Amino acid sequence: MQNLDELRYPIGKYQKPEIITPNHLQGWIQTITELPTKLREALNGLDESQIHTPYRPEGWTVHQLVHHIADSHINAYIRFKLAITEDQPTIKPYKEALWAELEDTQQTPVEVSLTLLEALHQRWSNLLKSMTEAEFAREYMHPEQGKTSRLDAVLGLYAWHSTHHLEHILALKRRNKW
Repeated sequence: MQNLDELRYPIGKYQKPEIITPNHLQGWIQTITELPTKLREALNGLDESQIHTPYRPEGWTVHQLVHHIADSHINAYIRFKLAITEDQPTIKPYKEALWAELEDTQQTPVEVSLTLLEALHQRWSNLLKSMTEAEFAREYMHPEQGKTSRLDAVLGLYAWHSTHHLEHILALKRRNKW
């Protein structure tokens, strides 16, 4: 049996590279581009009972994970656009754990967020592929963290976030032999 940290972080915690190279950016953009398809494939064949199974003890259900990814990536996309068009904007944090408990998350089928992610990631991928080195160097301020974040590093974090949650679902399927 895996320990809680292994279940919580199946691919490990995010490690920002010391130097972010064009190869990093290209790989991360690819991850963002491919996530909706990989997520749909991971969910293929799961029934309602399986979709409402937590990926770990005291963790979110697969249903909540899919809606969380959509919520998180909507915010990320908006943060990218703000940082590209404004000088070091202060972004609006949100309470993701509370969002996961809202009725729209609880009552909406995962298909809605899968469809949203397909459209969102197409737009986000198009934006990312068009960005210049100077745009990737732009920053936003996170008021709760009290520091700025560069968009190239943020892209790495969201590529990790994509793979992190996808692996939660895949690992649950492997453990339960689904």
